[in-house]
Amino acid sequence: MNSLTILLQAAGGGGMQMIIMMVVIFAIMYFFMIRPQQKKQKEINQFRNTLEVGSNVVTAGGIYGTVRSIENDNTIIVEIARDVRIKVDKASVFPDATATHDNAK
Repeated sequence: MNSLTILLQAAGGGGMQMIIMMVVIFAIMYFFMIRPQQKKQKEINQFRNTLEVGSNVVTAGGIYGTVRSIENDNTIIVEIARDVRIKVDKASVFPDATATHDNAK
């Protein structure tokens, strides 16, 4: 342990290298973790702002349905079965991934 301390003290310029490494690590975290999450959140917000009647959605609770009406800026009516409609908050709906996969085939 003492030999490691002596070697680190002999290197001298370790402080600047440490700062550069911290900046590099933060940059890597930003481009691989933070930026993709921000892009995904923008896509979800854009979907919610452009919701229209007939869109297939999934609620935060995992209920699949179709938008039947948009009541105001915050709530929508989702039909989950024939003549079964629920009122949900617009912030709790996501695009139905199965609908996009079915259309891609």
